[in-house]
Amino acid sequence: MTRIVVIGAGISGLSTAFAIERLASEAGLEVETQVVEKLDRTGGKIHSIQDQGYVCEWGPNGFLDSKPMTLELCDKLNIDGQLLRSNDNARKRFIYSEKKLHRLPENGPAFLKSPLISWRGKIRLAGEMLVPKRTDGVDETLADFGRRRLGAEALNKLIAPMVSGIFAGDPETMSVKSCFPKIHSLEQEHGGLIKAMIKLAKKKKAEEKEGKVVASAAGPGGVLTSFIEGIQELSDGAAKALSREVRTEATVTNIEKKEGGYLLHLEDGSHLEAEVVVSAAPAYAAAAMLDELDSGAAELLRGIPYATMNVICFGYQLDKIKYDLNGFGYLNAKAEGCNTLGTLWDSSIFPNRAPEGHALLRSMMGGGTNPGAIELSEDEVKAKTMDDLKQIMGIDVEPDFVRIFRHRKAIPQYVVGHGERLQQLDEKMAQHPGLFLTGNAFGGVGLNDCVNSSNLTAEKVIELLKAR
Repeated sequence: MTRIVVIGAGISGLSTAFAIERLASEAGLEVETQVVEKLDRTGGKIHSIQDQGYVCEWGPNGFLDSKPMTLELCDKLNIDGQLLRSNDNARKRFIYSEKKLHRLPENGPAFLKSPLISWRGKIRLAGEMLVPKRTDGVDETLADFGRRRLGAEALNKLIAPMVSGIFAGDPETMSVKSCFPKIHSLEQEHGGLIKAMIKLAKKKKAEEKEGKVVASAAGPGGVLTSFIEGIQELSDGAAKALSREVRTEATVTNIEKKEGGYLLHLEDGSHLEAEVVVSAAPAYAAAAMLDELDSGAAELLRGIPYATMNVICFGYQLDKIKYDLNGFGYLNAKAEGCNTLGTLWDSSIFPNRAPEGHALLRSMMGGGTNPGAIELSEDEVKAKTMDDLKQIMGIDVEPDFVRIFRHRKAIPQYVVGHGERLQQLDEKMAQHPGLFLTGNAFGGVGLNDCVNSSNLTAEKVIELLKAR
């Protein structure tokens, strides 16, 4: 019987433990898996809060169904019957620019007609075909990549809002290679983004003629998917499926190497022994645990910065909002100087997110471009959010419902040099057989990315056990 401890009961830790137990059973291996969690609940950043008929998401609100990993996990957990896919409203996404909300174009003809980008900006975008690909191997920032290939206007109105929506990040510091590896590879493989889209569109058309089901040539696409009671059903389902109950309020302070495995020191003075340890804790928390075992690895982990975030949930009576909420929501262009990064119209995306006759709006404030927002008082956060909603959507009434959630370390930032940092970290961890790292600080920040990394980590654990 191999004892395995997984540190962290967010979706990364829970899905890793579940995958280890499933793969071990299939391989005929006997394992005893224990998940430990610092908080008094499971789920990590996933937390669906029911309050006065509203469903407020503390962190992520869903995942895209265009990639199979999370859907497959739901099937294995037998919770796929509770899945809730966003309605057609979610296809309508907006950018706030030059004091107006512009619908984000979904195709070429719509883009040409859209006033979001000026004709000068559109001509500059078309000139992307003439921009040579970069061949020096430099880890370029998203801002430098955007200006070089697409122009300053596209950076401000398209790239920067996208980066804030996914990473809450600053494009001037984020790595294009680490944040959007597919975009980086499209330039390297095809010489440019437009050239790549043309080639991929032709390939897609040819494959469709052959009856193959293919993804969009323009990107991963997909439908935002959650659950009837909120995304927490995913983490709850994973926790319930484990062979042992998650041990909550258990903070690991130090990981010590011992003969045959590791000794975990806990804050309450207790210890856990394990042949295999998987840390699915945030990078800064894993660093503290590894200080004595490997100071070099700890230093590398501490070098991964995190963006702060305020999540503001406002509930309104629908008849008090004059703006048409038929859409997903909006992100703010970088030049607008708004207090918030954007606002999702949660009750328009999924049903049951607000009481009958009411609407739930969820705004984000802070991120890599406004880290000081985390220090604002509740009244200041509320007032600044109301100012934005009045300016952007014309909402000039007090919300009937307010919930504000604060994340001092919300989303890991894949800044320039992130890829090299991960390579160095892999070299360090190779010196500690049986000790693994997983989570959103490494292989992507979305739920699909976390589940995929968990599966890969679980496979490495099983390979190690088979070799032993």
